[in-house]
Amino acid sequence: MKKPQNQNHNHKQQPSLSEKDVDMIWHPYTQMKTALPPIALVKAKDVTLYAENGDTYIDAISSWWVNIHGHGRTEIAQRIFEQAKKLDHTIFAGFTHEPAIELAEKLLKLLPEDQSKIFYSDNGSTAIEVALKMAIQYWKNKKRRKTKIIALKNSYHGDTFGAMAVGQRSGFTLPFQDMLFDVDFLDLTQEPEKVITEFKKIITKESAAFIFEPLVQGAGGMFMYSPELLNELIQIAHENEIITIADEVMTGFGRTGKWFASLYLKTTPNIFCVSKGITGGVLPLAVTSCTEKIYQAFYSTDKQKTFFHGHSYTANAIAISAALASYDLLMQSSEKIEQIEKSHNAFIQRMSASNKIENLRCRGTILAFDVKTQSGTSYFNELRDHLYESFLKEGVLLRPLGNVVYILPPYCITPEELNKIYTAIENVLASL
Repeated sequence: MKKPQNQNHNHKQQPSLSEKDVDMIWHPYTQMKTALPPIALVKAKDVTLYAENGDTYIDAISSWWVNIHGHGRTEIAQRIFEQAKKLDHTIFAGFTHEPAIELAEKLLKLLPEDQSKIFYSDNGSTAIEVALKMAIQYWKNKKRRKTKIIALKNSYHGDTFGAMAVGQRSGFTLPFQDMLFDVDFLDLTQEPEKVITEFKKIITKESAAFIFEPLVQGAGGMFMYSPELLNELIQIAHENEIITIADEVMTGFGRTGKWFASLYLKTTPNIFCVSKGITGGVLPLAVTSCTEKIYQAFYSTDKQKTFFHGHSYTANAIAISAALASYDLLMQSSEKIEQIEKSHNAFIQRMSASNKIENLRCRGTILAFDVKTQSGTSYFNELRDHLYESFLKEGVLLRPLGNVVYILPPYCITPEELNKIYTAIENVLASL
């Protein structure tokens, strides 16, 4: 009797996760026609990402700046699990719950002391929209005609329409240019005295708000500027009855060496926007905080003065539980943050003689430098894809902003893992 023939050759090999993805999914900030197939991840722990094919990568950018404590933290997972069993999500208009109140208490202790109220939303762009609407309606409620926004050149505040309007006009916003409201932009790359002079010229009676990324402009190339300059700009704004909005979505929760970059300042902004690291990079959540003065302009028997803004998932209890666990971890992170900054500065000294890079800079856990190219510094610099792919081959996830390379690691990273990142950078630069 003949043995049955092996039928395996009749079965097609199952497609990989990456192959399935290409058939169905549209990825952010990606030209799908020219992009490499996405790397399928099956696990992440601490600073390491594990791919479907067995490759591993050090997450040197905290997965778009959100994962401040590392991946797979059991402290956050357990808090989410316990909260999900108790109260998952409820409407937040007319109702409240303990996690929302507890997080508000803790955030107000971290923020400057004049911050009075917490408004919950779901992501950084939305936190910006909330802040802009607060500022504009503040003046409307006061029966003052002030509607003009001042922002910084080279800025990025998100991809919703208000956030795009106050961000740098570029290839990102080009298709929508005619639909964005007018904004007065201030150029920080000049000498400080010229920046101050230009700011005073820009201000008019209709100037309602001044929005900025404090000390570090993230997506704009990790441009860093001094607390002294920003402090003077905020003082001038306040003298001219202009509401100041600090976009701390990237710089918040220890990134710059303090809990918030604005804590380097002597003068406090009126409104804060925070997101990204708020939940340890696990679940979407955002907060816009404001002073009592802002809040009181809406506190009225006149229903037309109500702040008509909200989200279906406002103050989601499970997301907030992740934020509470992240807060506890953050309170244990001061030494780790200091160690990362110390390591970064040592690496800057090591690389200072390199003729392939320039403008080495560091603020807290953020390190950045520009790779020299003939075409100059630009987000669309042709060197970007080569750098990105070369770092991946070294087992490190770094996403250069054009020819600007930056490191924004999770706080749990070890000295050995940081050195692997530094070595990968040196190897890639040596190959250029």
